[in-house]
Amino acid sequence: MSKLLFCSFALVLMYPLGIDLYLVGLPRIADDLQASEVVLHTAFSIYLAGMATTMLVAGWLADKIGRKPVALIGASIFALSSLLAAYVTNADAFLASRFFQGIGAGFCNVVTYAILRDALNDEQRAKVLSMINGIVCIVPVLAPVLGHFILLRYEWPSLFITQVITATVIGLACLFLLKETKGKATAKPDQQPLASQPLAQESLISPLFISRLMISALGVTAILTYVNASPFLLMNSMGFTTGQYSTAMAALAGVSMATSFSAPKLLTLWGQKRMVITAMILFIVSGSLIFATTLGLLPNPISLIGFALICAGFSMGFGSVMSQALSPFSQRAGVASSVLGICQVSFSAGYISIMGGLGFSAETMLTSLLIFTGIISIILMLVIPFHQNTPKANNHEQATASS
Repeated sequence: MSKLLFCSFALVLMYPLGIDLYLVGLPRIADDLQASEVVLHTAFSIYLAGMATTMLVAGWLADKIGRKPVALIGASIFALSSLLAAYVTNADAFLASRFFQGIGAGFCNVVTYAILRDALNDEQRAKVLSMINGIVCIVPVLAPVLGHFILLRYEWPSLFITQVITATVIGLACLFLLKETKGKATAKPDQQPLASQPLAQESLISPLFISRLMISALGVTAILTYVNASPFLLMNSMGFTTGQYSTAMAALAGVSMATSFSAPKLLTLWGQKRMVITAMILFIVSGSLIFATTLGLLPNPISLIGFALICAGFSMGFGSVMSQALSPFSQRAGVASSVLGICQVSFSAGYISIMGGLGFSAETMLTSLLIFTGIISIILMLVIPFHQNTPKANNHEQATASS
């Protein structure tokens, strides 16, 4: 089990690593490729497009040929496309390499959730996903710092060579350590025993799946909007220097880590329903605090408390929401994971692009989304409850989740 969890943790890291490691090198990349930074910033959207357009294929393949082959395919595509990015000579080739990096990251991301659905029951899965989330949240902070140190000694292609090495190591780990989990699910669907759950009944349009998909998509959009808005809020509005900004983001990443690794204990004490609702209340409070500071009703440093609540809320709620969404799927876990990933990526990219195109400020984009996400998610959790009947769930968990 420890080898499986190690491979799952490693696979899911490629998605944020592909987003954040190269950003510090954008000015140098723009100079060498004779392209504007504005053009190269579209690499973020193109990366997400690569993920979104191929995740469904990845999920289908994971259900047909197995989890391990898809993991190896994803790591290989990511490594090869990163190698291409390191040696491109023009902006078009660079953007193409980013698209294929997104494909590789999407394959790895989808198969991670399918593996965890196969191997863990709902209670275990919620706890592991919470811890994975904590590690993923710290990558946007650590990756630019790593990139900065790499650029102190080497040229920008070394950023992508680092990604080649990382993907190769992860691929080799999966090749030698990861055992195939397809068809060996230990976690049965929550509503019926595995044997009586036909494939046709694992519906992607069930109220439970749709509601958790909506909550997870809103939550991912909120955290990505926070990551994109934080430089404007801290450095432009609050006057932070680059060093102060990095320190603040590192501290906030620490909040994410601490909350994520506390989540398993909190889940045992509170249950999933209470955890998610508490997380959404933190979103609402954080949005209100940040909004109040933009109006001058509260001092600017209060925004940092709001940011901390965003990190804590997402770390508390995301694992349980994803676990509940995947819980009914024993035979179609790959497809279900891909649909979740596509919706999360597409909604996030669409929201940030549309709101930015309409001229909304970073503060408005973030605060309105946080409050909306909190209210809608609480309503969905109350209207469409999750009835947990897994054998290892304790009585307190069952009572809390079903109430």
